[in-house]
Amino acid sequence: MATNDTRIAILGGRGMLGTDVAKICEQQGFDVGVFDLPEFDITDSKQLKEAVGSAKIIVNCAAYTNVDGAESENELAHQVNAEAAGRLGALVKEADAWLLHVSTDFVFDGRLDRPYVETDLPNPINEYGRSKLAGEQFLGHSGCRHCIMRVEWTYGQAGQNFVSKLIHRAKTDKVLKVVDDQIGSPTATTEVARVICKAVPVKPEGVFHFASSGYVSRYGMAEFIFDKLSMDVNLLACKTSDYASAAARPLNSRFDCSKIEALLDEPIESWQVPLERFLRQL
Repeated sequence: MATNDTRIAILGGRGMLGTDVAKICEQQGFDVGVFDLPEFDITDSKQLKEAVGSAKIIVNCAAYTNVDGAESENELAHQVNAEAAGRLGALVKEADAWLLHVSTDFVFDGRLDRPYVETDLPNPINEYGRSKLAGEQFLGHSGCRHCIMRVEWTYGQAGQNFVSKLIHRAKTDKVLKVVDDQIGSPTATTEVARVICKAVPVKPEGVFHFASSGYVSRYGMAEFIFDKLSMDVNLLACKTSDYASAAARPLNSRFDCSKIEALLDEPIESWQVPLERFLRQL
């Protein structure tokens, strides 16, 4: 069990995921240090060293996450998601600490006809995915004790996401087009944070996939949201190819989460349950 003298440094601790990780870890009795912009920059080697030196457990939620923006700002995306992760790994090894690093389903091309397992070969199709995969590889080369947790389709109170953008659009547009050929698992950041807090005392190593249980299309997810909120929206299904966007998106984001589920003391909830909880809080 966690004790009050267990200190965790959470990098990106004010972002959508980091906010929930910090909150839930504090509730579990951990001594939490939060590091984030503007006073903390993960690409600043000196600041990174100070952050790592403050704890024996580091959770890295810091990331460049603008998927379309990464196509034109690929240098910045790689500085944050790849190079900084490599430096972080070297510092963690030097400090004999343990790191949990958050990654993404975008390391895959989405062409597989089944859910992805951790040993499937990554093949990112956009700059964001390439930068995140490079971060994973740099961490591996660093030789530090670490766990990579890939997550997908996350939404939370503390940031912009598919759910918040959809609801915002529905307030002005009564006709909405949503893609029905991207399939994945809507996953609340609160659920990711709970799993991270459960992993911390165990300090597992290797790659793990985590998402809520079950799968749905973006269109099906939108239907569920508007039904639960009783919003009168004319929802039209379309294909990813109908949308002009800077970055390509994987169509299949389904994860097989049996590896991480073996570490947990309860089954992973189906995506509908946390999403309904989230919508009730809005």
